[in-house]
Amino acid sequence: IALPQDMALLILPPVLCWLSFSNRDSTEAILRRGQAFKITVNLQRGVQSGDNFTFIASTGNFPMALISHPIHSSSRTLVPYSSLEPGCMNFTIFSPADAVIGRYKLKLQTVSGNKVSSTLLGQFVLLFNPWCPNDDVYMANEKERWEYVLNDSGIIFQGLEKHIQQEAWNYGQFEEDILDISLAILDRSLNHRQDPAADVSNRNSPTYVSRVISATVNSNDEKGVVEGKWNGKFRSGTNPLQWSGSVTILRKWHRGRYKPVRYGQCWVFAGVMCTVLRSLGIPTRVITNFNSAHDRNINLSIDEYIDISGKTLHLTEDSVWNFHVWNESWFIRRDLGSFYDGWQVLDATPQERSKGIYQCGPASTRAIKEGDVNLDYDSSFVFAAVNADYVTWIHYSKKIKERIYSDTRKIGKFISTKAVGTNDRVDVTANYKYPEGSLKERRVYKKALKLLGVRSTGKRAKNRRRSSVAWRQNMTPPAQKPSISGKLILDASPVIGQDILLTLALRNLISDFKTIKVKLSASAILYTRKPKAEILKLSRSIKLGSEEVKEISFKISYSQYKNSLTDDRKILVTALCETKQGPSLLVEKDIVLQDPLLTIKVLGPAVVHKAVNVQVTFTNPLSEVVTDCVLRAEGSGLLKEQLRIKYVNAIWLITRSLWWKIWNKTGESDKSQDI
Repeated sequence: IALPQDMALLILPPVLCWLSFSNRDSTEAILRRGQAFKITVNLQRGVQSGDNFTFIASTGNFPMALISHPIHSSSRTLVPYSSLEPGCMNFTIFSPADAVIGRYKLKLQTVSGNKVSSTLLGQFVLLFNPWCPNDDVYMANEKERWEYVLNDSGIIFQGLEKHIQQEAWNYGQFEEDILDISLAILDRSLNHRQDPAADVSNRNSPTYVSRVISATVNSNDEKGVVEGKWNGKFRSGTNPLQWSGSVTILRKWHRGRYKPVRYGQCWVFAGVMCTVLRSLGIPTRVITNFNSAHDRNINLSIDEYIDISGKTLHLTEDSVWNFHVWNESWFIRRDLGSFYDGWQVLDATPQERSKGIYQCGPASTRAIKEGDVNLDYDSSFVFAAVNADYVTWIHYSKKIKERIYSDTRKIGKFISTKAVGTNDRVDVTANYKYPEGSLKERRVYKKALKLLGVRSTGKRAKNRRRSSVAWRQNMTPPAQKPSISGKLILDASPVIGQDILLTLALRNLISDFKTIKVKLSASAILYTRKPKAEILKLSRSIKLGSEEVKEISFKISYSQYKNSLTDDRKILVTALCETKQGPSLLVEKDIVLQDPLLTIKVLGPAVVHKAVNVQVTFTNPLSEVVTDCVLRAEGSGLLKEQLRIKYVNAIWLITRSLWWKIWNKTGESDKSQDI
């Protein structure tokens, strides 16, 4: 495939990023498409008049010739230039900016008279090229290219909308074997197994490649990289909270002969996919959506049911996660049109099937913001995740329920990503939706509802249409808003091991005297807000005069929650406030218990290929001995594998000096540690 005749020679920075970032050599040439590269051919018999040379580059199990031009061709794909040495021929080869990415074999075919010979010159890997204006993944801003292609470490945001936490993640896309593993992921995909030739021929498209990766990073359909698990113990694998980088996971999958690595949750899937896509040359970042809706039936309404005590009931498959993590990749959408170019949502977490398998995206953020939920791929699912309406019902019986709360603003809060060049948080909510409550945002929401109704067919479609609009149009909303207001106040952000002190403040909004029955409950929950164990349940009665404010203080002691707390360290507190007249009031508060901090001190200079001493101090906040402690550390270019150091127990304070060898990386680097 020749480049256009009028295309100018484009010399771009070399792709051997690990030479400058990790100081590690590669055994084969690694190039970006649309980038010229030079080769020298040494002919032992010399160059004779009438010789005809043809270069053939091929990839895939059923290779096709991609470059096949004699040296006298006028094509800009192959250009010879002079050499001072006899018998040597120097060539500049131009790879097309829309070439298939992957591992190529380069052969030289020589025709001299009636004799034809063919020689394998070697192999090279061709990647996407964000530096090339003609590549679909072109990114004009150099600082953004550095962040979204070359940066091998980052931050993944977790926690709660009002308590956002930073977690370090080692992407390590330029570490040894990672590119080979990324290419192996493509070759292990269901698409490749079903039709290898068609799969390889489609690898020129970032839309296609990213969608395949979103399916293959999870193991649900394709025996992919990571097996997800959100319930129970993790004895047969690794607790998702213990991963702090992609390199260990990818190598374990590869060395284990492609057996899925146990276990992952949303941030693990997103971290691994970010590594793979960056290694292939697609600009990619990690996104966190707080109060993220999981809308199973795509009706853009999340319905939550509680009983008369305020306890959550599992009467629907819908849910709202404290946070959910996915990816965005930057590329052109030739299948949709230029309006939808730019950031595209991809989600490797196996939540719902798309086209029969667990994959999600790419969905244009422009399509999501404009409510174009009919566009490929999975834009309706992502739209619901950031902009569904939230409704709470009290379930009295199968036939009786009371709608006590609805909120058009709860879902999709503080959509976050790491800033370019720093570890600061950048809010990208405006990329996904117009300001909450604005006329434009509501118009887009109604547009999305209409499109979903138009697209749906059959019995399931009728259910969607009925469920999506019934409570808005056919059911009578509460005649009045609650005559009281309330707020749960946390006295201080608690560290694990401490008691949790809370105050419920109630206000009478009218002049009438009121008696209020308050039912308080607390449950240990996962970050998906799924309750795992009840911690507290109590009732109070309070009397409020005209516009009076009163407070109810209560405590959740460490002894109450210590045996129920999940690894997510989250507790959901609810207060159901009922009056004899008027609708009930539900007040909720999510609490995340803080881990004690690690203090890290580097003792002396860090020099490549020499040991460095690091002092790590951990304070046990509990009044009891903590057993089976493990210190984990990793860093791209600093450690070949994740470092694990076991401690027998921690009574109060651990101070440990350790050392490791700095392997390859020079300059500034990030290291993550946790215990």
